Amino acid sequence: MKGPLFYAKILLFGEYGIIKDSKGLAIPYNTYQGALKKSEEHSEASQKSNFNLQRFYNYLINLENKDLINFRFNEFKTDIDEGMYFDSSIPQGYGVGSSGALVASIYDKYANNKITVLENLTRDKLLTLKETFSLMESFFHGKSSGLDPLNSYLSLPILINSKDNLEATGIPSQKKGRGAVFLLDSEIVGETEPMINIFMNKMKNEGFRKMLNEDFAKYTDACIDDFLHGNVKSLFGNVKQLSKVAFDNFKPMIPQPFHTIWQQGIDSNNYYLKLCGSGGGGYILGFTKNFKKTQEILKDYKLELVYRF
Repeated sequence: MKGPLFYAKILLFGEYGIIKDSKGLAIPYNTYQGALKKSEEHSEASQKSNFNLQRFYNYLINLENKDLINFRFNEFKTDIDEGMYFDSSIPQGYGVGSSGALVASIYDKYANNKITVLENLTRDKLLTLKETFSLMESFFHGKSSGLDPLNSYLSLPILINSKDNLEATGIPSQKKGRGAVFLLDSEIVGETEPMINIFMNKMKNEGFRKMLNEDFAKYTDACIDDFLHGNVKSLFGNVKQLSKVAFDNFKPMIPQPFHTIWQQGIDSNNYYLKLCGSGGGGYILGFTKNFKKTQEILKDYKLELVYRF
């Protein structure tokens, strides 16, 4: 048995803001993927994954919401007992949706009356999927928007207009230019829950809430609009402002060793960095007008190309 592949995701814009109902844009990232598998031989990793699937099964079967979590649990349990595991290359704790891909694969395989990507994806269907995935993924993070599994399941870019207004969208095709979106590997494993807790504590501060509702939301919305319409020049101006706002207000989410190069990017205009997911480690997202030059400047770091301008 080998299930279909489910891809990693990158939240290009909207980290933290989407918790508070502002815009976001998530895209699939097919460099990394995962699939449900069964095998006669078991490694340490596959045994650990099988054990975690058993825990996930116990969590799902005890959820009260049978409208959304209507699964073939007998089949799920049999497969786990026969050694099923999630074979994944998606790095965990890196902000690229490792648990989202797993959630998508379980829904795809075991959900009764599942909504598929082949049908007309109305707003109601997208919201039902998001709500289902939110319930499922809460097992991993304590609180989940459901967006990571949604992106992985549909393998389409998702535009989040607000909590209750989502749409599958298209993004401009990549150009063969010098500009790029890239990932910078912090080589630190991040944990989502502690970062969300820091954010929720900050939300008790009126000044922080004002910043989020005004500056952060304004530049996030402008970046999304620029990106979707291919306004590259305007995009870089807005990404710079977003990078500044994040540096001034989200410092605990930016690993300490990266504070200097974050500021250097803003000062030199060679590149701009922003959080990828909840931060605290994992990947940092970067935007540059000249990827080759940025590779030379950041030669001591591991960079991965995501998208070309």
